[in-house]
Amino acid sequence: MSTRIAFLKGHGTENDFVIVPDPENALDLSPAAVAALCDRRAGIGGDGVLRVVRSAAHPEARAMAGEAEWFMDYRNGDGSIAEMCGNGSRVFARYLQHAGHVTEGDLAIATRAGVKTVHIAKNGDITIGMGRARLPERDVTVTVGERSWPARNVNMGNPHAVAFVADLAHAGDLYTAPPVSPASAYPDGVNVEFVVDRGPRHVAMRVHERGSGETRSCGTGACAVAVATARRDGADPAVTGTPATYTVDVPGGRLVITERPDGEIEMTGPAVIVAEGEIDAEWLAQTFG
Repeated sequence: MSTRIAFLKGHGTENDFVIVPDPENALDLSPAAVAALCDRRAGIGGDGVLRVVRSAAHPEARAMAGEAEWFMDYRNGDGSIAEMCGNGSRVFARYLQHAGHVTEGDLAIATRAGVKTVHIAKNGDITIGMGRARLPERDVTVTVGERSWPARNVNMGNPHAVAFVADLAHAGDLYTAPPVSPASAYPDGVNVEFVVDRGPRHVAMRVHERGSGETRSCGTGACAVAVATARRDGADPAVTGTPATYTVDVPGGRLVITERPDGEIEMTGPAVIVAEGEIDAEWLAQTFG
């Protein structure tokens, strides 16, 4: 292993990531190493790690190599593997543009939730095709302290529980995962969103991300919130034939979510590369094995 490993730091609506370019899948980033990199005091700091690998070089992505040259190997801040990260996908695309691998326009990215379509606009915004939402017909309840709310079960390639509340402060500190019942509804854990109305087709949210705690933004969560809000409002594009667009404010900024009549969901927002440098590989190997 070389003594230095290149990295970049980026964020999408302040959902921040350590980006590790590894085109040939040469690095073995253990869960402990990922957690160390994401540590905001002893490491670089981030909500997760985006490892950039050529699809053909990764066993989980090889079958997608014909559609997407690059695979987003996403890890949560605690080192666990996640299927998909919406904000991370935009930052991943921005990195590919920054590195000269792609230009403005359309591209495809391989993820554990399948191939995602991306459009890099001239104004800098990036739109990600997030796929279709699944709405499992199962009642779930979210609890914080003495308060409980019914929640909408939404799956965006990863699981979400969306609760509508009177005040975002009712979500508490979100340091720990809010209890969701029945636990059997989410055997692998769940992302929990708390939502308030801001205006017509305009909501605001806070989120506890599975494996990361409260984050400044969650792309798949914003999509889940838009779908849950549309259904609450009686809007189903598959029925009406009209796209439903919602503005979703997150603590780190604003995202625009559109659900089309064919069920496909698009998320538009910013993505920024803020720094690049080198990780000391000896530090990773000696301290975190």
